[in-house]
Amino acid sequence: MECRDAEGPLRPQLDRELRDLPPDLRWREWMRRIEAVLFASASPVPRKDLARIVGQGTSVDLLVEDLAADLEGRAFEIAQVGGGWMFRTRTVYAPAIRAAADVSDQLLDLNEFDVAILAAIAYHQPITRDGLRDIFGREISRDLIGRLQARGLIGTGPRAPRRGAPYSFVTTDAFLVTFGLESLCDLPDAEQLGDAGLTARA
Repeated sequence: MECRDAEGPLRPQLDRELRDLPPDLRWREWMRRIEAVLFASASPVPRKDLARIVGQGTSVDLLVEDLAADLEGRAFEIAQVGGGWMFRTRTVYAPAIRAAADVSDQLLDLNEFDVAILAAIAYHQPITRDGLRDIFGREISRDLIGRLQARGLIGTGPRAPRRGAPYSFVTTDAFLVTFGLESLCDLPDAEQLGDAGLTARA
């Protein structure tokens, strides 16, 4: 059977239920579907999207747990980031990747001040450039904000409901992915930031 999606092209309908398969093979096939989707996706895949490729009422969380267990001992793992799941290389292999793989386009090359600005935005968002100036005691250039926006790490937040109010800034899902956070609740506490020399003052 074929169906037409919003863009118009015909595509085969996915058999979600797999009733022709015995239960254990059905479960294994759903795991492999999730694996394929996560492998192909450049960003975290939310639960609601993964639910479209498995049987109705099937627990996506349990399938992901079983897939994660299946990947034990491999060089990559499943990480829950920004409300979804994605594949991520295990951190123990980062030195090997840097030594041998061409990942120059993927490296953000952030300096210490860039990371401090990101930390301040993450902890105080939404925050304006004036708010950042108050934290760091100096003007924060539009170029620096523009660089962080171009890399997708921050986006524009809400503005105060008055004419000429300045833009505010917030972190993005790409920020969470870059720093391996599931949500902003996973940010280190102020003491840990201070130990790292990245104190974000209130």
